[in-house]
Amino acid sequence: MTDFVGRRRELKELREDIARTGLDTLSGRKAKAPRARVLLVAGRPGSGRTALAEAFVAEVAGEYPDGVFRTRLTTPGGDPVATERAVRGLLEALGRTTPPGAAEDELSSALREALTGKRVILLVDDAADPHQVDALLPDTPECLVVVTAEGPLTGIPDVRPCTLGGLDTPSAVDLLAQRMGTTRVTADPRAAEALAEACGGQPAALALAGGYLAAHPKAAVADVAKQLHEMPAGTAGPLARAFRLVYESLPQPAQRSLRLLPLAPAGMVDSHIASALAGCSVAAAQSTLEDFTGLALLRPAADGQYLLPGCLAPLLQALLEAKERTAEVQLARARMLERTVRLLHSCRAMAEDDEETVRELLDGLPRTLRFPDRRAAARWLDSRLPALTAAAALAVADGDLDTLARRLVAGLVRALADHRGTAEAAPELYGLHRLVLDVAERGGLHREQAAALLNLADLDAETGRTYDALERYRAALDAGRAANDPYATGRAMESVGGAYQELGDWHRAADWFGRALSQALARGERADEARLYGRLGNVHTYAGRYGDALRSWRAASAGYRKLADVPGQAKALSEMARVREYAGRPEESLHTCREAIELARKAGDVRLQAALQVRLADTLDRLGDPAAARLHRAVADRLLGDDPAACEIRSSSD
Repeated sequence: MTDFVGRRRELKELREDIARTGLDTLSGRKAKAPRARVLLVAGRPGSGRTALAEAFVAEVAGEYPDGVFRTRLTTPGGDPVATERAVRGLLEALGRTTPPGAAEDELSSALREALTGKRVILLVDDAADPHQVDALLPDTPECLVVVTAEGPLTGIPDVRPCTLGGLDTPSAVDLLAQRMGTTRVTADPRAAEALAEACGGQPAALALAGGYLAAHPKAAVADVAKQLHEMPAGTAGPLARAFRLVYESLPQPAQRSLRLLPLAPAGMVDSHIASALAGCSVAAAQSTLEDFTGLALLRPAADGQYLLPGCLAPLLQALLEAKERTAEVQLARARMLERTVRLLHSCRAMAEDDEETVRELLDGLPRTLRFPDRRAAARWLDSRLPALTAAAALAVADGDLDTLARRLVAGLVRALADHRGTAEAAPELYGLHRLVLDVAERGGLHREQAAALLNLADLDAETGRTYDALERYRAALDAGRAANDPYATGRAMESVGGAYQELGDWHRAADWFGRALSQALARGERADEARLYGRLGNVHTYAGRYGDALRSWRAASAGYRKLADVPGQAKALSEMARVREYAGRPEESLHTCREAIELARKAGDVRLQAALQVRLADTLDRLGDPAAARLHRAVADRLLGDDPAACEIRSSSD
């Protein structure tokens, strides 16, 4: 079923407008740097503007061999989509990765760079204002941007809106026939024309009326047209009248299910969301959603999801506010979020490799909430991600569901990290940690605030925004102290030291590592002590303070020995050997290096053994013993085979 008919004149105008001279040129103004041609399809919600844009794009797609890319700038509920999210989505579709937390200008520049030299179409649906669109516009004149919006986009040059009214009568009748079949149209064409007139030629109203007639095969077309004409004057517009016709034909349980759909995040609903909102079984919810789709109340989307048409959202929202008590709405929303949390738990469980662990994690979950395998769980996570992130944002904004919001965000963070890996999921994780921070700051939850700040700072540090990371680490330290949380304060102090180390400020780095070490010593946290001694040794080495570096690495080695951590001790000794070499004490370096090799052998660390053999060889070369050096390099080669690059020794503090 296409739901697109007619509009031949509009399609012709849009095609001609691609090559038409720009408005600036016609007015004699100096043209700016060339950018992509922008075509605007303007019309009220329900006018078929998206269907026309899609039909036009399908006609001309062959002329743009690098593809068609789509984004939507308004949710079905009418809220603008963050420009950052829209740009990031396009970049991902183009196969470009972007750093988490990148600013809008940085993302826009990355998008324009990605489109340089390409011939693509960008289909931008439901633009709310010109600033959203401007951030997406390629500088490449060979690209085409097709925008749908309710009105003109003042501020973007050279845009002539193709404004839509109602369909002509023959096209409107064709659309009715698509929905209800041709038999009744052929039997009474005058009645079909009268119904098209009652619907004002508006595609959304025609689809609803046709869906109603398809669901009621004994209803006469003329009677339906009469019902629409005779509706009370307060029912404004053809769309509202057609919607009322369909809504009032539904049984009471279906009416309530429909009224609750505006609560679905991002206007996306599936059987689980509908089931949780209405408090019915998943099977019953799925049947209801299919019925709604046949009535044009929903549109089918990918992977078992359905989209709430934006033109119907205000009508449903008005019904929700008029007929549902606030407490019932809150309860429905809580049920939906709780269901989402449990699905995320199930999704995360499927990322485990051990079957016994999977069974333990899924114990107690009903069969309807379980995924058949890891691939199905990952596909669900990918397809639901826009709705899941919208659900998290809505839960945080609600303010009355903070416990559920924290559980939802935590579940989504863990599921993304387990299925995608932290690096790939970083852009989404960044936004989620900011949501956690919002909840924590609003509720005065200092421990959660510290954790969110640490997570955000780590992502900043990984993407080179070291000063931003440093600021957040310091804020995390304050929050950790307010929460009296020694783990958060120790972690924050160590991270501040790491940021200063990255900036090459060895003095401050050593000072902050020392503070973290003092806390670890006071609490008897031996593993932290050994690691922090190592980090101090590393900083002192960079600063050329070899005596301090040796003392720190010696303490780190002793700490690992007490912990019976043989690999850790071996690496600490290898660093001691390096420092002694730098300090001009090659004989001592040789002795320490041999100790480290023996420990690495006990630990079974072949690569460390090989790297130490190479270090021994280098030292022997400097001491004037090339024959012994060759022997040790031969040992390293035998250990590594064909992978000499693995000889690199990394500090235990890295």
